[in-house]
Amino acid sequence: MNCFEDSSPIIMDYLTYMSVIRGKSRNTVNEYFLDLRTFFRYIKKIRRLVPADVDFGEITVTDVDLPLIKTVTLDDAYSFMLFLQSERQNTARTRARKVSSLMSFFEYLTNRKMMLDKNPISELDAPKSGKRLPIYLNLEQCYQLLNAIDGEYRERDYCILILFLNCGMRLSELCSINYNSISGNKLKIIGKGNKERTVYLNNACLDAVEAYMKVRPADGLKEKDKYALFISRRKTRLSNKSVQALVNKYIEKAGLGGQGFSVHKLRHTAATLMYQYGGVDIRVLQEILGHENLGTTEIYTHLSDVQMESAVESNPLSKMSPKKPDSKE
Repeated sequence: MNCFEDSSPIIMDYLTYMSVIRGKSRNTVNEYFLDLRTFFRYIKKIRRLVPADVDFGEITVTDVDLPLIKTVTLDDAYSFMLFLQSERQNTARTRARKVSSLMSFFEYLTNRKMMLDKNPISELDAPKSGKRLPIYLNLEQCYQLLNAIDGEYRERDYCILILFLNCGMRLSELCSINYNSISGNKLKIIGKGNKERTVYLNNACLDAVEAYMKVRPADGLKEKDKYALFISRRKTRLSNKSVQALVNKYIEKAGLGGQGFSVHKLRHTAATLMYQYGGVDIRVLQEILGHENLGTTEIYTHLSDVQMESAVESNPLSKMSPKKPDSKE
């Protein structure tokens, strides 16, 4: 937690709580910090607690204390939302996330620490943001991507893409895999919030892992990396950045560039294929993806136009015709 050098003790206590007690991931905690820092920079600016000509990004929040926090009102929160929209051009989705961060922080101070008699922003509404359908590769595009893999590390790279497309794991989850965490067709991975879950490997995954393990470097590895499944040319655990780079390389090579595809979209793809082709129950899909809330999983239950048309056509009443009126004599 020592990376939050611009954090005050009261904000640091909250971040520690979210990390240690609530088990939030480091990336999530960092988002909370950035959102709170932006908010209290804004508060200090409108309270004229900093010189008028100071750059917004230079305003420190190390001195944010309880007396300042107690001055925050619901109007301040809505004014902050307007600032984010008009001055910083934040999308509704981004603003909604910041509302969530603020709500969590003030709920913590009110109900957990009992520092506030009343939560001043309990009535704050989050901006409405329409749910966007996730971008994903169709089946033919998946074949294109897999067929584009070649080169010195083709067994490793093929294994990486097969795991992404079949298991729907996150980037950080894939990079953290140790080969000794695979037992039969079961793989133990550490997911978001440092939670362990089991991923079941199908035959395509098992075959890809077996083929890669035959060529995986075994000598010259550092002690901390000796069990890592995916190894770089430097004989270290393959990093998130390296995996992103190789995925982007094959996306371009497969002629799929410029369509918004990325590592995370491979997770979308796996979820969509399982739901559309496998008839996977939404709650099973939730467990596979490691989602804490079912609502997060529901975005993957979108249906293609063909499926929707087919569903309507399959209705047993679809062949009914209106009764013709009796002909008049």
